[in-house]
Amino acid sequence: MVNNKTFLSSVGKKIFMSLTGLFLSLFLVVHALGNSTTFWGRESFNSYAAHLHSLGPLIPFFEIVLLTVFLIHIFLGITLFLENNDARPIRYSVSKASGGRTPGSRTMPYTGIIILLFIGVHLANFHFTDHSLPIAELVKNTLSTPIYGLFYIIAMAALALHISHGLWSLFQSLGVNHPKYDGLLKNGSLTLTVLLSGIFILIPICALTLANFLM
Repeated sequence: MVNNKTFLSSVGKKIFMSLTGLFLSLFLVVHALGNSTTFWGRESFNSYAAHLHSLGPLIPFFEIVLLTVFLIHIFLGITLFLENNDARPIRYSVSKASGGRTPGSRTMPYTGIIILLFIGVHLANFHFTDHSLPIAELVKNTLSTPIYGLFYIIAMAALALHISHGLWSLFQSLGVNHPKYDGLLKNGSLTLTVLLSGIFILIPICALTLANFLM
């Protein structure tokens, strides 16, 4: 039987971290599918945006849910990071990439900070802004600006690193791992990471390099 101590333990926090990460990953999948309509042209992307706005009050409700989950994810991430540091206060003079450590796992706190900064910039550019312009024009104008286009590419590369480890650790934390299909889970996580980050990175690249993008 699960009690409060279990939820407050390191294992419990990792489970909640995984569940919030799973929710955010599902959001990324849906968001990537929606954003992929940019490759079909201005009308397709504007039509997708119009369909979202037609959902009415469901949008602010989902935004609140998404924000809540995101804040919980950040809080748990910071808490686990600090607890891990306290558990091993003396750092080794030589850092070894052992025990399955990957670039994604070693950079999780730093990519998390970049993602948090990106969300602030993204909201400023596309949410708390003048909505009199069609969304396709707003995206084109913003991402074709070199400073924003390059920042988005860097931020999406950081996202790729973050979720490359996050998706795999999600299965481990939830106990959905076994030597028989660990390889499949790892390859599946990597494939999803490449697809998601590829879509998000390709959009600013197209905006910077293709004059007729979203025209």
